[in-house]
Amino acid sequence: MRLVKLTVLFIMLFGWVDASAQRKKNTKESEPAPVEVAPPAEPKPAETKTIDPLLQHFYKKYALASRWNDAQVAKDALYDMIAINPESDSIIFNLAYFYYENRQYASATLVSQELLARNAKNQDYLELSAASFEALGILDRSLQNYETLYLLTNSTLSLYKIAFMQFDLKRYEESLTNVEILLTKPDLDKYDIGFNDSSNKQKDFPMKLAILNLKGLNLQAKGDKATAKKIFQDIIKEAPDFQPAITNLAELNKG
Repeated sequence: MRLVKLTVLFIMLFGWVDASAQRKKNTKESEPAPVEVAPPAEPKPAETKTIDPLLQHFYKKYALASRWNDAQVAKDALYDMIAINPESDSIIFNLAYFYYENRQYASATLVSQELLARNAKNQDYLELSAASFEALGILDRSLQNYETLYLLTNSTLSLYKIAFMQFDLKRYEESLTNVEILLTKPDLDKYDIGFNDSSNKQKDFPMKLAILNLKGLNLQAKGDKATAKKIFQDIIKEAPDFQPAITNLAELNKG
């Protein structure tokens, strides 16, 4: 998920940051999952920029609470900063992300809708909203966000999410259409997706296998069991430990 780090937010707000506190993060690109947020940097007094003393106070409170893993105090500090500067989308976005990271998906959804009302085409807001709705099981709303995101970005990952959600919503023709588009994407080969293998150990497989497996599931749901069976068999020939296809073929053979 392309979510900005809190350190970047406070660089924009206050103009200072301790570079030694910055660190890179790796994200899993297959499913939206809470992303670890780097702790905010230690503040340094700004040399050329006048800062609201109360805003600076609450930022310091937030930084300390984050460092000492006190989520409630950190959240309170974010609210304090929003109360002082309610027009700051960046602070509100980080509150929404705070809720998402702490699995408070209903709150994350509500805050992200406030942000989208301000800027309906912001990709970070759309992605956070989509992930929050998905975590709540509200797939139709999540799908709307991913579709908007795809129109803005032409992202293979967004279309991947769309195709799977359309299948879950029993929109098989639409899912199949997007499967065929995905299979022609020029960047498809650079993506791997994590699944448990036949030994129940996490393993990365080419995204193409997951998409072909989805194609088989769609065809099976539409009644074309013979073609679906051939797809599952072909996947297993290419990746004998790809458990989703193994399971789907076994279920199909049962009847």
